Amino acid sequence: MNAPARRPRGRPRNEESPASVEDILGAALRSFARHGYDGVSVRTLNRELGVSHSLINARFGSKEELWYAAVDWGFGSMATTVMGALDPTLTDPLEQLRLMVRAFLVHSAEHPELVGLMNIEAQQDTKRLTYIFTTYIKPTLAPIARLLDHLASEGRVPPISLRAFHFLVAHGGAAPFSLVPLARHFDPADPLEPAAVRQHADLIADVIVRALEHDCAPTTRSRRRAG
Repeated sequence: MNAPARRPRGRPRNEESPASVEDILGAALRSFARHGYDGVSVRTLNRELGVSHSLINARFGSKEELWYAAVDWGFGSMATTVMGALDPTLTDPLEQLRLMVRAFLVHSAEHPELVGLMNIEAQQDTKRLTYIFTTYIKPTLAPIARLLDHLASEGRVPPISLRAFHFLVAHGGAAPFSLVPLARHFDPADPLEPAAVRQHADLIADVIVRALEHDCAPTTRSRRRAG
């Protein structure tokens, strides 16, 4: 399924408003993550922001254009954060992998609406899902895929599909940040408290890296004995 052709999107018109563009996009992203595309009312969103009932349509044109603008704003920041975790001074690809996983998890805690939105959009194969995947998920995972392939070719980790790795991290490791009520049933402590976020991100990143190393260790030892 190819990404849909869409008319170019310019910057929203700068009309006077008590709500900044960032305020609107942040509120819209949270609303889409909570209610789904069909469940969001632009009129209600205008009211929640305390702006005129026509302001969002005046700035963005339609609910669809608002959705794309909010996704570009939110997922663009996520992609920048994860790609920024690549450190050219590091020579160990496993450490690079760990840092990228950690960066994603910390960013997901700061913006839980991103995974929340994916939990809704990923249930149906729509042009919206295709847009997020082709524009943000696939490009962001590309350097991780290269790291995993390199590590597997070196015999340091077993082969792992990008699909398995993605779901393990994004919909496993990051789940407590978007499913806070469920997380609190396990532990009343706030999973979004900064110290808890850092501890969780370090733990998950370390567990994933060490588990991959451990799974490959017996094979490596067997090859050495056979040699």
